[in-house]
Amino acid sequence: MNIKRAKQEIKDSIEAYLLRDEQGDYVIPGVRQRPILLLGAPGIGKTQIMEQIARECQIGLVAYTITHHTRQSAIGLPFITHKEFGGREYAVTEYTMSEIVASVYEKMEKTGLKEGILFIDEINCVSETLAPAMLQFLQCKTFGNQAIPQGWIIVAAGNPPEYNKSVRDFDVVTMDRVKKIEVEPDYSVWKEYAQEQNLHPAVIAYLDAHPGRFYQMETTVDGKRFATPRGWEDLSELLMIYEKLGKAVDWEVVVQYIQHPKTARDFANYLELYKKYQADYQIDQILGGRMDELLMKKTAHASFDERLSVISLLLAKCTEAFRRTEEQDWLIQALFPRLQNFKALLEEGGADPAACMDQIRDDIWQEQENKEQAELLSRKEKKLYQQLLAQVEAYGQMIRQKEARTSELALALVRVAFDSMQDVREESVRASGRMLEHAFDFMEAAFGDSQEMVVFVTELNTSPVCVRFLREYECDRYYQYNQRLLVNQAHRQLRSRIEELKEGN
Repeated sequence: MNIKRAKQEIKDSIEAYLLRDEQGDYVIPGVRQRPILLLGAPGIGKTQIMEQIARECQIGLVAYTITHHTRQSAIGLPFITHKEFGGREYAVTEYTMSEIVASVYEKMEKTGLKEGILFIDEINCVSETLAPAMLQFLQCKTFGNQAIPQGWIIVAAGNPPEYNKSVRDFDVVTMDRVKKIEVEPDYSVWKEYAQEQNLHPAVIAYLDAHPGRFYQMETTVDGKRFATPRGWEDLSELLMIYEKLGKAVDWEVVVQYIQHPKTARDFANYLELYKKYQADYQIDQILGGRMDELLMKKTAHASFDERLSVISLLLAKCTEAFRRTEEQDWLIQALFPRLQNFKALLEEGGADPAACMDQIRDDIWQEQENKEQAELLSRKEKKLYQQLLAQVEAYGQMIRQKEARTSELALALVRVAFDSMQDVREESVRASGRMLEHAFDFMEAAFGDSQEMVVFVTELNTSPVCVRFLREYECDRYYQYNQRLLVNQAHRQLRSRIEELKEGN
């Protein structure tokens, strides 16, 4: 299955394992909560989805790469204690608490989260001395003589043997006690994630044209040559930063991340062309409603790859605008209940308006700190919280500058500021909508009702950010072309089915 389905399967398992009955006991007792064994090629996102799952389920996460551990750190150090059996005293070996089990308890104390995921990576690549402990861990949910706390679900990950010479096969007894999920690379699923995470548009555009290079793993006389989703994502982040710093990215930089020389060289060449198209096609002017006749002729005679790159540039700019609108939405929705709290504090009577706004700010800050401490905030969510804090701080400063000491005046000032913020958001939606309309103007003038238009509309349909924007903004041409695309797809499916029936006869 692909990584998206695997993520959902794990979330469903967590929901089932953590379900409690009327007495507060787990409906599926701990002994029947099978550890989840996630098997898949390196770099496809196994570790990353665990972080996402923990945040989305609002539970803790303790993650270990077990190959970094010795037997002693995994199961604890032995020590001698004395016990009496049958009237005689014996020396008995016991163990200190496992470092891994101790980390679970530390996470519970630090975050207050009593339930979570214990994630053990590379579980099938351990040393010979540690292998029995890993089998015991999967079968009995213990390290040494310490059990994993109740409410903590075990997820382990490993690579198939073709990717790692150190892989050990688990016996049938062990495999019959785990929930096994095998994951395969899937570009269409990764692309959805890449668009949501705002990865560099050049990376997405290149992989759209060459999906076979999304995941490559080859064995040559010179060793392994590979390209992985992790490599593309890390390269994307570097591209973003280097663009801000004005630094060049050439083949020698790309190959540090995409360790498949042919693919790295090809992408580096494509990146140069992508930058050239960015300069030549004046995307900002097109989306501003200004189209040059010479540019239109150039587009009409461009190669198909060049046309796809232009479409990618248009979509990237539109998506950037849609994303800004989405951030404004989040800020307004997050502010509204806080301002209701501000009003309630003032209505209690006798409170200083500026002090009340400071209390709202401190509450938001504490909420952010708690989530960050529990590692339940993504980088994007942290940025949004910072914007929320800055806005509330601005309200507090406004109240002080206007010397609004009465509840009525303070509320009036904040209401006007909040309404103005909503007006800005509405104008942002309209401006983003105009950009989309101008993009359609260009697509119709340059390509007409062609394959390029199909690509453009399909990309709008597959980008989560674009889909969310189009739910609110009504673009007639989008619905027109999208309806036509759906009809054409239905016709193709029908023709394909007729051909299958003919062959069957």
